[in-house]
Amino acid sequence: MENETVVALLAAYNEADRIADTINAVKDLGLVSRILVVDDGSTDATADIAIAAGAQVIRLHKNIGKGKALQSAIPEITEDIVVFLDGDLGGCASEAKKLLEPVLKGEADMAIADFPKPKKPGGLGFAKGLGRWGIKRFSGVEMKEPLSGQRAVKTDLIRGLQFESGYGLEVGMSIDILKKGCRVIEVPVNMTHRETGRDIAGILHRGKQFLHILRVILHRLLADK
Repeated sequence: MENETVVALLAAYNEADRIADTINAVKDLGLVSRILVVDDGSTDATADIAIAAGAQVIRLHKNIGKGKALQSAIPEITEDIVVFLDGDLGGCASEAKKLLEPVLKGEADMAIADFPKPKKPGGLGFAKGLGRWGIKRFSGVEMKEPLSGQRAVKTDLIRGLQFESGYGLEVGMSIDILKKGCRVIEVPVNMTHRETGRDIAGILHRGKQFLHILRVILHRLLADK
């Protein structure tokens, strides 16, 4: 819609090597009126580099996790639309245009990035499958990419939501917004970011994801009783 304003909201933790490229790609879109980075207790120069690249920065003194870091910034947002992006996207953050366009045109209330297939073998799909099941269980909608954090959404829809503290953020947000009867679409994008493999670190990461998503689902099951 005409005259709607957009803020890009990025949570970043120790992304000094990529944050400037991400910010510059977002600026080049020409659709974003402000870039707001929440530095989630980084121990490197993420915050200083983000400021130098032209972003506004909220500095958190300790790492509190992506969900709560992003929620801390919501009271600061006055724009009509928020595009959530990861700080490690680098130049491919330019693909955010594909997420913003349907929301700006009034074709969707939230647009979620559908990433291409990973370049290296990842997990066995348990976390993604649980997220997909949970979203369908509560909203009746089946999603391809239930864990995608890259999304554009109307600001009014996220005010008052309680963001999950861990990796269940995206599943929880999707459930809550879909239950309002909003139009949510998935948009194919050429985005990439750091991938986890099948090593110990990757297995632990995906195990944590699964448990966090399970917590989101259990909370909502209990709330429905």
